[in-house]
Amino acid sequence: MEKAQAIKFLQEAKAAGSGRKFKQSVDLIINLKDMDFKKPENQVDFYATLHNAYGRQVKVCAFVGPELKEEAQKHCDTVIAVEDFDEYKDKKKIKKVANSHDYFIAQANIMPQVATSFGRILGPRGKMPNPKAGCVVPPKAALKPLVEKLQKTVRVTAKKDPVIHLLVGKEDMEEEQVADNIQYLMTQVQAHLPAEANNIKNAMLKLSMGKPVKLQ
Repeated sequence: MEKAQAIKFLQEAKAAGSGRKFKQSVDLIINLKDMDFKKPENQVDFYATLHNAYGRQVKVCAFVGPELKEEAQKHCDTVIAVEDFDEYKDKKKIKKVANSHDYFIAQANIMPQVATSFGRILGPRGKMPNPKAGCVVPPKAALKPLVEKLQKTVRVTAKKDPVIHLLVGKEDMEEEQVADNIQYLMTQVQAHLPAEANNIKNAMLKLSMGKPVKLQ
C-alpha cells in the first residue's frame, strides 16, 4: 500500500465517523483467512515499533532491584522494588497495577521473583515482562530509550480468532504520521503470516465511533 492510498482511506474513515465531541482513535482491523490456529506456527504474536507514536500515552511499570531503582524512578510511571513485592500479595492490588499499565519492565536477575509474585495475574493478560519487546533488562540498563521505544510499540496478536485489531493513531494527528503507521503495520503483519498476503481476507480502517472503510 502506498502512503497516498493510506491517506485517502484515512480521510474516508474520518469522513464516515467524524462529528464527535472527543478525539477518536483510528483503528486498523485486519481479517485473516486460511489460518489454522491449532498449529502454533500459525499463531500471530509479535511486537512492532512504529515510526510515530499513536496518540495515546503508554504507561510503563518497572520491577527492579536496588541497582536499577533510581534509573527506573526517572523514566517509568510506576516502580515496584523487589523488597516491596510482599506488599502485593492481594490479587486486587496486582490487578489494579495490571489494568493501569501497558508494559512491564523487569530487571533480569529478579525475574523469578516477578514470576512468583505477579505472574498469576500478568501472565494470562499477556503483560509479563517480555524479552521480545526488550522489557527484560540488565541491572545497569539505560531505561530512557526503552521507555521512549515502548511509546511507539504495539503488540500484534491473533491466536484464536482470525482478526487483528490495532490502534494506529488519533483523528487529530498529522495524516501522514497515521498513514505511515497504517502502511508499516500492514507490511509487518503480512510478513508474519505463513502465506503472507494470501492470508489476508480484507482490512478496514475506522474511527472508534465510525463506520469502517474497506482498504482496497
